[in-house]
Amino acid sequence: MIRTMHTATNTLGQLQQHLDTIGNNVANVDTHGYKSQKASFREMLYQQHYNDKLDRAPRESALGIRYGVGAKLGHVKTNEATGSLQVTDRSLDFALTNPRHYFVIRHESMKAGDPLTRTEDVYTRKGNFYLSSNGNNTLTIVDEEGRSVLDENGNDIIVRDGVQDMKLSSDGELLVTYHDGPADTFRFAIYEIDRPDFLRRLPSGNLGLPENLAELGVLPDEILRPVEQGDIRIQQGALERSNVRLEEELTDLISTQRLYQMNARTVTLADQMLGIVNNIR
Repeated sequence: MIRTMHTATNTLGQLQQHLDTIGNNVANVDTHGYKSQKASFREMLYQQHYNDKLDRAPRESALGIRYGVGAKLGHVKTNEATGSLQVTDRSLDFALTNPRHYFVIRHESMKAGDPLTRTEDVYTRKGNFYLSSNGNNTLTIVDEEGRSVLDENGNDIIVRDGVQDMKLSSDGELLVTYHDGPADTFRFAIYEIDRPDFLRRLPSGNLGLPENLAELGVLPDEILRPVEQGDIRIQQGALERSNVRLEEELTDLISTQRLYQMNARTVTLADQMLGIVNNIR
């Protein structure tokens, strides 16, 4: 009975992580560019108990029983399928149509107790960009959180004030025209991520390199690489919707909740049986 309780409690903790994954998918159903995640389970350590050798009864079932200690969350895999496109006709909205391509934005943060600002590159498929004033007659292209969008050289994309129009060519070159003066051209930094499961999951479906990359024995070039301009697939005036299928997530949620209830009930029954045994005189 003690082992039964351990088996159920082990599984309860893993089911809670599965519920968290489903909840995160549901919460981001309307987040542009978000990629859903799918959890899979594996059986933990088990013992095989065989029937006594004197048991000669004919049977079609397996000999003996397998007594395990619960299940664990084996792997959480990212669904890389491209979401449907939402046409906005806005010049600063961009949708990447290759499922492995990502924009690069520069994220600045500070750790508690550390006075220095930490800068890292973050990879995102959210292409709803904006113009932010620098106060010196220049503007920077930023994401919805005010973080700079990078060009192919890893620099902020800075344009002059007085922008008239922005047009994206078929090979990914952004042409910026002004009310008075010559036009400027820029190219977005686009990276292809070959092994997304190695990257850190950040809010809103963004990705970042893991802090323990050296310990993993993996080089950054093995995870992501810059995309050649001729291979970029990008559409202006549109945004990629989340690829979360709400009906599948809700079905999975109901199934996981029932499994959670069954394991919780197992703990309760084992506790009641222990109470009966302890009260036997």
